[in-house]
Amino acid sequence: MSAMTRSNGSLLIVDDEAVAVENLAHAFRKLGYQVTTRTTGPGGIDALEGGRFDVVLTDLRMERADGMAVLQRALTLDPDAAVIVITGYATLDSAVETTKAGAYYYVAKPFRLDEVRKIVANAIEQVRLKRENRQLRERIAQADNVPPIITQDAVMNRLLATARQIAPTDCNALITGETGTGKALLARYIHAQSGRASAPFVAVKCGALGEELLANELFGQETGADAGGEARTGLIEAADRGTLFLDEIDEMSPAVQIRLLRAIQEGEVQRLGGTQAVAVNVRFLAASNHDLRDAVAAGRIRRDLCLRLDVVTLHLPPLVERRDDVPLLAHYFLKRITRRMGRTVDHITPEAMALLGDYDYPGNVRELENLIERGAALASGSEITPAQLPPALAARTVHVVRHRGERLPTLEEREAEYIHWVLRHTGGNRTRAAEILGIDRVSLWRKLKTMPESK
Repeated sequence: MSAMTRSNGSLLIVDDEAVAVENLAHAFRKLGYQVTTRTTGPGGIDALEGGRFDVVLTDLRMERADGMAVLQRALTLDPDAAVIVITGYATLDSAVETTKAGAYYYVAKPFRLDEVRKIVANAIEQVRLKRENRQLRERIAQADNVPPIITQDAVMNRLLATARQIAPTDCNALITGETGTGKALLARYIHAQSGRASAPFVAVKCGALGEELLANELFGQETGADAGGEARTGLIEAADRGTLFLDEIDEMSPAVQIRLLRAIQEGEVQRLGGTQAVAVNVRFLAASNHDLRDAVAAGRIRRDLCLRLDVVTLHLPPLVERRDDVPLLAHYFLKRITRRMGRTVDHITPEAMALLGDYDYPGNVRELENLIERGAALASGSEITPAQLPPALAARTVHVVRHRGERLPTLEEREAEYIHWVLRHTGGNRTRAAEILGIDRVSLWRKLKTMPESK
């Protein structure tokens, strides 16, 4: 088998000249490639949306949708694919434009078939390498030091898709969400999916350190910068070629914010007590429990720093808004915790799971993990029962009032949430629910007909 045959893969050929399409398709099929052909730009885009291709060969000038449209759609659907633009109207401007848009190669007509064969073979190898690297990064993300993000929630899956999309771009990002939703975990996930995965991931909690100590930790110091101080590298330097995760960014003092802004803008840091700037190549991910627009309005964070960090915002929903994930997370935590403890607890009873599913989790995912750890530690047999869970869960005495966007929930919304909770508790039995609520069944029916949906 020849080297060329070993390089076979899937091709999409798009050209409005039917004869040219068939000639190319015939040549590549003889070499063992799987070839799909289309003779219009819209047809090529439809093919892209219906399948996956390693290489796309597209004419540049076509009616209705030209080669640029095909190129952009191909790379949007599969950033790893290689797009080769072929045109009979080659110009320097169009070559520059397509290359900037992400084209792998620009070929002018008339071309030699042997030349295009070599270009396609090289493109196939590059695509395979990129996909192998992506799979490696995904395996790294599943390693013990980067726990997987467990979810079946649609909102969370869209969020993770966005995270995967921005990971290779090196753009800075802001992660928001309540305490315990997993902001640091998402930051590690982005790092592991990026080209920086083999470089350091460095995290610092800004709110845990005073101004002077935080500045010292971030920027380092030269010998003698303070009484008896030795030279030390700061965390920004330590994260060179990797990722720096700044948690609780809105707790950073104005003076430190100015120094951080320079590091982001100029790509360099100056150690405390030093005179020489040190070049750094760092991706910055920041996190906050609050809306940074409020922090900017209140003067707690500089607007220019916020703009530098908030290129893309990823908002993690509280666990109460993704209740379907509770059983998945509970069993994942149980398996991990019991393995660490050396215990044989491997089951959560339906009654215990019902309590876990109805709880509001003011501490979010972190609190669920703590509850499972408590249950595993207290279990006398092989299962967690309601007896191993805090009494507050059974009594449902902990109820969290959360903002709905920019406002507090209305009394009507809170009533709806309580009525829906009672219905879940009774398995949908409206007669029993009405008895618990202290109203008749007709009144319950009227409320359900007019009330807003519970979140």
